[in-house]
Amino acid sequence: MATNLYSGHNKTTSSVYIFVIIGLCGSFYLLGTWQRSRFGKGDSLVMEVTEPSSKCNLNPNLNFETHRIGENIVESTKVRDFPPCEANFTDYTPCQDQKRAMKFPRNDMIYRERHCPPKEEKLKCLVPAPKGYVTPFSWPKSRDYVPYANAPYKALTVVKAKQNWIEYEDNVFRFPGGGTQFPEGADAYIDQLASVIPIDNGTVRTALDTGCG
Repeated sequence: MATNLYSGHNKTTSSVYIFVIIGLCGSFYLLGTWQRSRFGKGDSLVMEVTEPSSKCNLNPNLNFETHRIGENIVESTKVRDFPPCEANFTDYTPCQDQKRAMKFPRNDMIYRERHCPPKEEKLKCLVPAPKGYVTPFSWPKSRDYVPYANAPYKALTVVKAKQNWIEYEDNVFRFPGGGTQFPEGADAYIDQLASVIPIDNGTVRTALDTGCG
């Protein structure tokens, strides 16, 4: 008997849920239909805003150009022409001027640091190219060759002759690559470091070689 009463209660509850869901769906449908029509308050307000008014007068002679242009903006857009510098400025490098560097103190190698000229000493001219300057080679040839006329100095070819860094041939500089200052090669130098530094036992794990480069 108790089972029949419980079963009847479940059927009644399920029926109520079904009627509630149907009612909600119907309400949403009616609300959507009303919003799509033009009889809603919101739609009527939108129509009043979007519809053109007879009291609105359009001026066809509007000027949209800027009326105020700062003089500083005009000055900044002007192209400045600089004259060429004297011929003796061909090798001039502003922050690496040897004459300027020698005026700084020797302690802590301060004179070896980068020293740029103050504002009043900055050049207002274009540094000229070396005499006989030619158009550089295109890539990838420019990776290995540089015209001698563009950098007419052979000092490195003499000082670094044994290191195979740079060579001079047929009015061009050639960079063969693979140069090293170790007579027996880099591998032999690394082996030599390992023989004097206790790397194997973990006491020293990093060796820093500070050279000229």
